Amino acid sequence: MSTSTRPLGNILVADDNQSARDMLEMMLRTHGYRVFAVADGPQALAVLQQESIDLALIDVVMPGQTGFDVCRAAKELPATRLTPIVLITGLGRVEDRVQGIEAGADDFLNKPVRKEELLARVKSLVRIKRFTDELESAETVVFTLAASIEAKDPYTEGHCDRLSRYSVALGERLGLSQEDLVSLRRGGVVHDIGKVAVPECVLLKPGPLDAHEREQMEAHTVIGARICAPLKSFREVLPIIRWHHERQDGTGYPDHLRSDQIPLTARVLQTVDIYDALTTDRPYRKALSSERAFAILHDEVRRGWWDGTLVNEFEKLRNELPGGWTEQTAVPVLGFPYGSAPGKRDRLTDENELSTGSLRSLL
Repeated sequence: MSTSTRPLGNILVADDNQSARDMLEMMLRTHGYRVFAVADGPQALAVLQQESIDLALIDVVMPGQTGFDVCRAAKELPATRLTPIVLITGLGRVEDRVQGIEAGADDFLNKPVRKEELLARVKSLVRIKRFTDELESAETVVFTLAASIEAKDPYTEGHCDRLSRYSVALGERLGLSQEDLVSLRRGGVVHDIGKVAVPECVLLKPGPLDAHEREQMEAHTVIGARICAPLKSFREVLPIIRWHHERQDGTGYPDHLRSDQIPLTARVLQTVDIYDALTTDRPYRKALSSERAFAILHDEVRRGWWDGTLVNEFEKLRNELPGGWTEQTAVPVLGFPYGSAPGKRDRLTDENELSTGSLRSLL
């Protein structure tokens, strides 16, 4: 392979038998792949974490950490769990295959390894890894866009991360599925991503919005859902993005859904979104106490706006946590440090807050 030619993929080969390792390395290199060859499990895990590996070929029988051990450890690490792993084995028992599957192996190759089968498996799995990388890159762009919008606002820094944590905590209390919890975590970050299309003069306007400006602001839920719609992995997040401003009595937007027509995940995020808005500082007032925030939430439940059961459960959850939730416990989203950039207010959330003795309506 010419040094100027881009490799077809980065392949890790782990085998304590040097002759077997050399044979695999030679077959792969001559067909355009870059190979990282190691002799044991710890080295294999180190390479998986340090290099951009497209596929790992790991011998099952190695001293110390077996191929099963390496596979299981790699699949438990967020950075390597999506890397395809092929276990190479001379073991023919069904129990061994089952153990490999349980460890997370994506495929198997039997010894002696046939060149044609090896290259076909490698080509197929590297192609799948590239598709996965493209999906992850698209998701990263979406999360980064959402984080960059938030990072511009010194009054809402950490808002998305708090929403994610609060939503997941409330979802766990309600016994929601793991899929729903993942959707809540993602939804907390990207729920207002559609605000990227709202003019800054509208987002930054200190006074009430006129009819046209309100229409522009309310469009952010539909725009946000449209931005994330191409990502199949976000299909359960779309209802949160589109409907987190609906109300129980049908006076919300964009589709005027009522009661149980609003998906539970959207209602969960909506509940904690309002609470967070009320209990954080804004340019025109200091953060309200938790007690005052829940008093406002309960008043709005009586008005027919929010899900009273969720408000009650969230209040219990909040009161059960020692010391409550604090700003210091928040984890920055995608590495954006809090306070890293100045910017604009979260007007959609501000519209839900107490002002001059009356409650503002949630846009």
